[in-house]
Amino acid sequence: MRHAALAGHFVLVSLPLLGMLLVLMWVFDSEAQAIAAFRIHKWQNPSFQSLIRFITDWGNPILYIPFLAILYRGWKHHDKRRTRYTLTYVVVQLLICFVLVNLTKMALGRPRPETGEYLYRFLTFDPHYHSLPSGHSAEIMGSCLALALWLKRWRTTLLLGLFAAAMGFSRVYLNMHFPTDVFFGWLFGACAGWTTYVFGGGEDSPHHG
Repeated sequence: MRHAALAGHFVLVSLPLLGMLLVLMWVFDSEAQAIAAFRIHKWQNPSFQSLIRFITDWGNPILYIPFLAILYRGWKHHDKRRTRYTLTYVVVQLLICFVLVNLTKMALGRPRPETGEYLYRFLTFDPHYHSLPSGHSAEIMGSCLALALWLKRWRTTLLLGLFAAAMGFSRVYLNMHFPTDVFFGWLFGACAGWTTYVFGGGEDSPHHG
């Protein structure tokens, strides 16, 4: 697959989330103002809050399904390409989106919005100070980008991008993260997605975009 097409899928899967963050920056004067507005809105709209909480709780597990399908087809058809890609995805997600992200959280110690505090606590195990980066955003982007680069279907890539944006928004809306936490989560996830593609043999994908 040509480099331009790969870059296109990367941009398309990233654009909705990054665009959402830009809108938040434009609408609100500060991250604190955005958090305060969403805090009020979620308590005034419990039904919408329930929907957003569903996205934040189940968004990442839902994406395990297509990877399990790829792994199953690899096993069923003795296709080492699919098996390799899926197993690489699992290892990379664990190393980057779980281990590295959580080590960064503990090292930086940024307080979550819900604490109402702003002073960092470096080298802390307190989960209330594990705001930066957003682990949910990192995981969703790692999954969406890896899947988009494997499938190489433009419409699917756009849908995955919208799904990732919904996850990122949910983390801010529920006061679990600041918008900048979501941005750096995207950055970690993008690294994970590209790593999966490169080391998982994504260039040998049977799909074409």
